[in-house]
Amino acid sequence: MTYVVTRSCCADASCVLACPVNCIHPAPGEPGFGQTEMLYVDPRTCVDCGACTTACPVDALKPHTGLTEAELPFLELNRAYYDTHPHEDRTPMALVPPQRRTPAGELRVAVVGAGPAGLFAADELLRYPGVTVTVHDRLPTPYGLARAGVAPDHQDTKQVARLFRAVESQPGFSYRLNTEVGRDLHHEDLVRGHHAVIYAVGAATDRRLGIDGEELPGSVSATDFTAWYNGHPDHGDDRYALDGERAVVIGNGNVALDVARILTADPDALARTDISDRALAALRTSRVREVVVLGRRGPAEAAFTLPELLALAALDGVDVLVEGWPADVPADATPKTGVLAELAARNPVPGRRRIVLRFRTSPVRILGDDRVTGLTVVRTGPRADDTAGTAETAETIETSLVLRAIGYRARPVPGLPFDEATGTVPHDRGRVRPGVYVAGWIKRGPNGFIGTNKSCAQETVSALLDDLEAGLLTAPAAPGSGAHPGAVGLDGWRAIDEEERAEGWLRGRPRVKIVDREALLAAARSVPARRSRR
Repeated sequence: MTYVVTRSCCADASCVLACPVNCIHPAPGEPGFGQTEMLYVDPRTCVDCGACTTACPVDALKPHTGLTEAELPFLELNRAYYDTHPHEDRTPMALVPPQRRTPAGELRVAVVGAGPAGLFAADELLRYPGVTVTVHDRLPTPYGLARAGVAPDHQDTKQVARLFRAVESQPGFSYRLNTEVGRDLHHEDLVRGHHAVIYAVGAATDRRLGIDGEELPGSVSATDFTAWYNGHPDHGDDRYALDGERAVVIGNGNVALDVARILTADPDALARTDISDRALAALRTSRVREVVVLGRRGPAEAAFTLPELLALAALDGVDVLVEGWPADVPADATPKTGVLAELAARNPVPGRRRIVLRFRTSPVRILGDDRVTGLTVVRTGPRADDTAGTAETAETIETSLVLRAIGYRARPVPGLPFDEATGTVPHDRGRVRPGVYVAGWIKRGPNGFIGTNKSCAQETVSALLDDLEAGLLTAPAAPGSGAHPGAVGLDGWRAIDEEERAEGWLRGRPRVKIVDREALLAAARSVPARRSRR
């Protein structure tokens, strides 16, 4: 028997460290770590000990005898990785780097951003004695896109919160949530109060299409739509036009597939997740029957990952189709095209909701007067007369909802340089200058997976410790500066978490999210009352 990594892999390498025979790759320090779509178990060398399953924070590892029918393709996916990446050296290796010594005394670090990048950075820092870390975030809740970006039907992936709860429990850790840098305090306050500041603020906005009609009601950002159904407090009151039978998603990354799945999912199934109650109520009355997902490039260049595509192809009760397979693309060109070609051969089942994937299709104009009524697109393909070159064909797709899912983009950080072309802060291994650092998407751009933030944070913290050892960090001039009365601490977040989980338990759900900021703050302030009742 062998263990198998499935689609819920967060690629943080906990399983790699636990494996006694070094059969899970790519490992930290190896080519591809942090860039591959998932990690892979070599079935030839797995000894069936199960240590990886205990270490995995998202329950992604399963024995091959326990795979569901939908998960069976992952058995071959794990095996096939080693055909091209043999990793022939099977000597178990020490993957934990030697513990470096830090100068005696206290090290105070502020981290701005409580998403995976910020919490992984805190975790790396707290491995050293004398370190205290205060994590700031403008929201009353932490975990960033792990809470407000991962689709609610991916509850296994959301279990990465176990890792974050372990980080929060370490001595020297504290939160200052509901604290916005630039409003409640400023960069200078953080510098005065700490030896170093790490910005892990992510990429909070979306990219624009730049076409006519983009501002019409019904033309919306998939970033905002995702935040809405995940209960983000900035989007609790949003409203979306779900009164038409067709929606169009522009872009073909994982977010595009997430949006398409949620729009076509059975609301009763979603009711067993942590989806926002308001979004669930809207989806129950939705008239959307078809979601068309448009990609500018061909099937082989699709941006979504193979694990996400396999999960989409295995949906029950929803037709997943590929419309107009390009004649010049071999079905066996890549593992991804193999799956897409199989979808192209499927026949729709009458009466089912459907997701239709279309490639080499570019949006030209969003149509409508006072709201979206259609989308003009241009499809590119081989010429019909078999002569060399390609031809473009324009058509109009009737729709009342257009969602752009073409990527995230970061905002400039006050007090830091910013590269408008890449949407990142210029840096050297995470170092902006001694005492100021970046991690996560503001550092490397919106790419990678949850686990990618771990290696990214390790690099940044290493640069910070290099500066500490070189005597380049300045002692705080005003320790503790930057506090404000509206901040939510760790106890406040735990009170929110407890209330959401308790309500979820009553309803048979993982949690019921509080979506209003004032209600979140009220829950956070209930800490003394809760303790007095125990």
